[in-house]
Formats: sequence, C-alpha cells, structure tokens
Amino acid sequence: MTLVLGIESSCDETAAALVTGDRRILAQAIASQEAEHAPYGGVVPEIAARAHAERLAPLVEKVLREADVTLADCDAIAATAGPGLIGGVMVGLVTAKALAMASDTPLLAINHLEGHALSPRLADSTLAFPYALLLVSGGHCQILRVAGVGQYQRLATTIDDALGEAFDKTAKILGLGYPGGPAVERLAMQGDAAAVDLPRPMKGSKEPHFSFAGLKSAVLRAKEAQGSRGFSYSDADIAASFQQAALDCILDRTRKALKAMQPVTALVVAGGVAANQTIRSGLEQLAREHGLAFTAPPLALCTDNAAMIAWAGIERLREGFSADPLDLQARPRWPLDPDAEAVRGAGVKA
Repeated sequence: MTLVLGIESSCDETAAALVTGDRRILAQAIASQEAEHAPYGGVVPEIAARAHAERLAPLVEKVLREADVTLADCDAIAATAGPGLIGGVMVGLVTAKALAMASDTPLLAINHLEGHALSPRLADSTLAFPYALLLVSGGHCQILRVAGVGQYQRLATTIDDALGEAFDKTAKILGLGYPGGPAVERLAMQGDAAAVDLPRPMKGSKEPHFSFAGLKSAVLRAKEAQGSRGFSYSDADIAASFQQAALDCILDRTRKALKAMQPVTALVVAGGVAANQTIRSGLEQLAREHGLAFTAPPLALCTDNAAMIAWAGIERLREGFSADPLDLQARPRWPLDPDAEAVRGAGVKA
C-alpha cells in the first residue's frame, strides 16, 4: 500500500499528514496562525514564515507517532513547492528535503494548486477525469479543465483580485476580523441579500474571466454611506448582498466557461472559498442545469491542508512521475497551465 507524508506551508497553515493509496488519512495535524495574524487583519509573510519554522517539525513527529510509522515506511515525501508566500514555501520544502535526504526517501515537489485540483478525488473515488474545476481561494480564482494528473487547461482567471481576497477585505471593512470568509458567511445569514445594490463585475462579458476589485470598492462605499439618508441597511445586509453578488458572478462566469469547454464528467469546486455553503449550493444547481455531477471536498479539505498535498503525490506516483531533485527551488509563482494565453490586467496572478 502506497504511503506518502505530505507537508503544506504555503500561507498561514502549517500542516503535515500521512495518506495511503486507498484514500485513508492515517494522521493529520494543522497548526493555525489565526491569533498571530488577527491583529493585522491579514497574513503577514514574515510572521507566517517564522511560525512555520517553529511548528513544522513537531507536527511531522506528531503524525508519524499517531500513525505508528517511520519515515522509512513512506514511499515518498510530498511538499508544497509553490505557489505561495515564498518564506513559508521555503520552510516546508527545505524540511521535506532534509527528511528525504536523511531517510533516503523520494521527494515530490507539489504545486499547491494541483493539491486543490486533485483533492476532490481523495474524498470521492468515483470522480473521473476529465472534470471542470472552479478553484477559488484567497490567492486564486480560476476555471480549469482537469484532463488528468498534470494535464490542466485554464479557461478563466481573475484579472485583478481573487474571491477569497474579496471576502477578507469585506470582513475587514465590516470589522469582522480575520479570517474573513467564514465571518462574512455567518453574518450574511442574518441579512437581506437584496438590500444593497452592488455591482456584478464582468457579468455578461464574452470572456469567462473574473474581476472582484470593483466589488470590494463598492462594499467600502456602501459601508461609508450606511446610516445616511436613504441608506438604512445593516452590516448583515452588506454581507449578504456581497455574498450574493459574488455568487452571481461565479455562476455567470462558470456558465460561460462550461459552454466553451470540451466535454467533462463533473463540475468540481475546490479551494478555501469552496467551504462557503451558499456558493456550493449555487454551483450544485448549475451542475444540474448542465447535466453534470457536482463534487466538492469535505470542509476539512477545502482550506490549505497537507492531506491534499500527500494525495497529489500519490496521484503523481501512480502516473509514473519521477522524484524531484533535492536542489529544486521553491516557486512563488507556478501556474497549472503555463501555456495559457495571457489575460489583460491579470499580471502575475494569472
């Protein structure tokens, strides 16, 4: 039975996990950095890197002990090698290199986005290639056709900000703290989604791309106008209206991309924003409209975690990908589809 140790440290979650080829998570541990970053309303890269350096080794020891295995029992050590905050990525990758060298175990350098892209297959053994993937997180917002391991065709991306970033900024504007996504979702449950007139950027555009910078700015203007004549809505109304606007954009853009996509078996959503139940429900309905199965990972596999990195390593081993050299460098930018056409305004975020 294939056994892989996964390490994840691309942002503000330090994580380690042991996963088997038959989709069992033998052990996993995640150390959150919410308390460290909360005073700043977002992730501070230097603080994140130091926290990863302090916490990763004990987490690896913990999962090995809980699973009652050693590094020698592992078929490979898979670690996020990018994209992400470069300091944190380096901590995880250097740790994995040291463990691989000490135990004479193959190293697998994993694209963090590939971890998200393949994570639904860890939870759902029936999910077959090819499938349409909406990847929505704090740093990325893309639609891809996943034809197989290492085979990704990007059909859409954000031309400015990712949706998770828009959720976090909305939370900051409303004084909800960090992390913002879950806080906005909870507050939105108490509000009227039609109370605040917010824009739907790119909706109806011939291109399937996303844009959320204008929506963030509109939320700020709505908050500034709150309480003045004719603007009696609550913070909950702003949260609900923002969430509905974001969903409308996602559905419109995904619908456009599906029309341009070659046949797929399912519509899949992954990434941190995939934990939002309103967005999940809307996408499930969209999948039914197109006669597609709908798959979303369990909530524990939506946010950054090491189990998805280990699983991506297992998928790559099965497909015959070779181990990576120990002198491989961490990558702050690493597109899943390097051949995708450049998108106006997207810059390095594409």
